[in-house]
Amino acid sequence: MKAAVLREINKPLEIEDVQTGNPAPREVLVRTVAAGVCHSDLHFQNGSYPYPLPAVLGHESAGVVEAVGADVTYVKPGDHVITCLSAFCGHCEQCLTGHMSLCGEPELQRAADQPSRLAKNDESIAQFLNLSSFAEYMLVHEHAIVKVREDMPLDRGALIGCGVTTGVGAVIHTAGVEPGSTVAVIGCGGVGLSAINGAAIAGAARIIAVDMVASKLELARKFGATDVVNASEVDAIGEIREMTGGGVHYSFEAIGLKQTAEQAFKILGFGGTATIIGMIPVGTMVELHGPEFLMERKMQGSNMGSNRFRVDMPRFVDLYLQGRLHLDDLISGRIRLEDVNEGLAALETGEVARNVIMFD
Repeated sequence: MKAAVLREINKPLEIEDVQTGNPAPREVLVRTVAAGVCHSDLHFQNGSYPYPLPAVLGHESAGVVEAVGADVTYVKPGDHVITCLSAFCGHCEQCLTGHMSLCGEPELQRAADQPSRLAKNDESIAQFLNLSSFAEYMLVHEHAIVKVREDMPLDRGALIGCGVTTGVGAVIHTAGVEPGSTVAVIGCGGVGLSAINGAAIAGAARIIAVDMVASKLELARKFGATDVVNASEVDAIGEIREMTGGGVHYSFEAIGLKQTAEQAFKILGFGGTATIIGMIPVGTMVELHGPEFLMERKMQGSNMGSNRFRVDMPRFVDLYLQGRLHLDDLISGRIRLEDVNEGLAALETGEVARNVIMFD
């Protein structure tokens, strides 16, 4: 099969012929239909987050089940599925206490003495975040997929596999945004727009979108933003404090920078909560002004929207088909696997929400 392989940091991905084996007892072979090009892929491609190489990147995807292992009963060939990088074991402390997105049990990968799920001739290739969806097929653990209704377009379904679940989930699960509250979202890429959409679904009364690109702020209004702040033109902190009479109840940082993480905290009102969704590079320290904690301001992280993805994703599918989750506007373009490097480069400009790789 064709796959996009990262062999060196800060080098283009190479389209290569890669082999994948037959499903082991609890594995599923999925034919990839669509894969979003996410900013997280760029973080690993440029070395912000170290990862074993060579590796096939990609983690936001949807496809059709091709074959199943002997012990798999959840899906069968022909089923439509969305993948999730935060696969779960179902029996560790995190899973049993309702924090499935934090499961890190090694049984979700193959053991060291087993053949690699991906290989090129005699060379083992690392599987990326349990998935590796920049490939024509994915061989995954059965707990890395969720079955969805067949009338869901899979290019939109792929977006639910990461960006939508991360953004909407951060609002409804991690932060628990309440109806009538005030919300600010810093960064209007795919995850930020999903957070805005999630805040609208949650019933927030005022949703302030913050970005430096005017076209993305206009797009944010389609997702539910009631106000926009162009941080290239005004002091975003001062503007939001003035707009809200002291700060918001909830803020979300969806870029992954020290500066914007600190801004998310500074725009809170008394008792407010800042949730960091963006992937801040390894080694970066975020600084906060200690006395502000006396006002019961809080900062917290979110991993994949604190999801319970086998429950959440089918619900998100329903919300899309009801017209309440605005996935169509998230797709900036549909590209081929051979165009993956152009898709990654487009993320650097900040102009796109998502390019989606479509497979034949």
